[in-house]
Amino acid sequence: MIDLHTHTLFSDGELLPAELVRRAEAIGYEAIALTDHADSSNLDWIVPRIVRVCRDLNRGGKIRAFPGVELTHLPPEMIAPMVKEARGLGARIVVVHGETVVEPVPPGTNREAIEAGADILAHPGLITKEEIARAKEKKVFLEITAREGHSLGNGRVARMAKEIGAPLVLNTDTHSPENLITLDFAMKVVMGAGLEREDLRKMLENAGEILLRLG
Repeated sequence: MIDLHTHTLFSDGELLPAELVRRAEAIGYEAIALTDHADSSNLDWIVPRIVRVCRDLNRGGKIRAFPGVELTHLPPEMIAPMVKEARGLGARIVVVHGETVVEPVPPGTNREAIEAGADILAHPGLITKEEIARAKEKKVFLEITAREGHSLGNGRVARMAKEIGAPLVLNTDTHSPENLITLDFAMKVVMGAGLEREDLRKMLENAGEILLRLG
């Protein structure tokens, strides 16, 4: 399992980074990204700490931990400069909190995240076909999520992304230990979104492609 969207107690998660990574390793994860929520108030505090802990954790163990961030509920015009700032601070994976069906994310967020070149647009349930086509052009990966609530938009995202040929990736949006999943549960999430086993294989390949970009 490769999971590129998780949270620690640096934002609204329950676990220290070290415990989250260890718990993921214990159930067979190959790689994990720590992507705590950030806006302009805490970006420069969170990212350097995540960078440091990932460096320390990668000195041992089988799992690889990658420092990232999830830019969350920003005014759309702030997304591009904050993607750039996050990368400058050392975030290897930049996730943007998409226009989910269960939170009042500002309209225009999906479009601006895509244009800004975020790595992953998280749970973008209210995305349009035009935005999905643009994500395909920009190589921005659209998330199928295991997260309760946000997953209500999975079917719509999956259907349009398959039709257009846009890249998908499966993540958990983990906030607590029980949110981490096995490959068997990942398959259930995929089937629930109207996808097939081959789609899960492709999504895991896509996650690996994101990691290959990082070198």
